[in-house]
Amino acid sequence: MNPRLRWKTKAFAAIVILSNAFGNLSLTWGLRYGAGELTASPLSFLRAIVSPWVSVGICLLIVWLVSRMFLLSWADLSYVLPVTAFGYVLNALLGRLFLGEQVTPARWAGTLLIMAGVILVGLGNPHTGDST
Repeated sequence: MNPRLRWKTKAFAAIVILSNAFGNLSLTWGLRYGAGELTASPLSFLRAIVSPWVSVGICLLIVWLVSRMFLLSWADLSYVLPVTAFGYVLNALLGRLFLGEQVTPARWAGTLLIMAGVILVGLGNPHTGDST
């Protein structure tokens, strides 16, 4: 794999991870503390969507989706999904730090296992096909 494509893959993986984690954090923060209670009424969902934190979360999750699509267009699925799973680790940390969530020892153990898997997969080549 050429160095430019390897750099691009790492950059897009970072964008996918960060936009997912911070998009989820923003969305959760907005729904818990800023948007009011959601009901079955479409109006409550519209109010939530236009609240600032929820809107930022939605925008970041759109960035996540588009950047993930780009990344999957050239890197192997078997590389992209495990490497971007680091977002789960970041989500646990952000939930603990900013939302005051209690992360149990079992969840931390699972988080460490995810990190170990990310490291193992990240050591490999992101593209095993003949082209690109």
